[in-house]
Amino acid sequence: MYNILICDDEQDIVNALKIYLSSPDFTFYEASDGLEALQTIDENEIHLVLLDIMMPKMNGIDALSEIRKRSNIPVIMLSAKSEDTDKILGLNVGADDYITKPFNPVEVSARVRSALRRYFMLGGSAGSENTYTVGGISLDDGAKTVSVDGTEISLTPKEFEILKLLLQSRGRVFSPREIYAAVWEESLPVGCERTVAVHIRHIREKIEINPEEPHYLKVVWGQGYKIEG
Repeated sequence: MYNILICDDEQDIVNALKIYLSSPDFTFYEASDGLEALQTIDENEIHLVLLDIMMPKMNGIDALSEIRKRSNIPVIMLSAKSEDTDKILGLNVGADDYITKPFNPVEVSARVRSALRRYFMLGGSAGSENTYTVGGISLDDGAKTVSVDGTEISLTPKEFEILKLLLQSRGRVFSPREIYAAVWEESLPVGCERTVAVHIRHIREKIEINPEEPHYLKVVWGQGYKIEG
């Protein structure tokens, strides 16, 4: 099952694309401008974006630039224009493909399936071998860096390893004892749960806009911690 985001300020276009791509393989999300598209990507696991260029609030080119700061998912640009300058601009910013309105339904389906096939066959969904990305968080294990919404943040070695553990298994709940055993690689001392809790609090202070109402690093009461995004 693939989650496809269709971003266009013309509802008729959105409806048409959903008809062209109608398949039990696809679940559709909708956005009417670039800002709404970014929010949808941050809050859901999106596998491909169909992105219009001319939109209110934030146009497709600016939205694509922001998407590329947080994800390498396939993005196919949509436009009523056929000039090469629009096509080149979109591709230079990071678009994977380009479709000009009015659409050929067969072409739309073929390009979407081709982009998804390339993405998953080449391992794009996991990022590079040493990079883990969830929403606006990107952790590069090779470079030992973490960025949030494009801004690099500083973590201690233990904070880094805890975040990496949770990012590697997004959605899985790790108990404090499991986290301690994996990160400290030693026998579990009395109070290890408290040690993990302190590190979790520090990580939240660095990656969350509001640490008291975390968007990414969640607690499952009585069980442990997990990353969502």
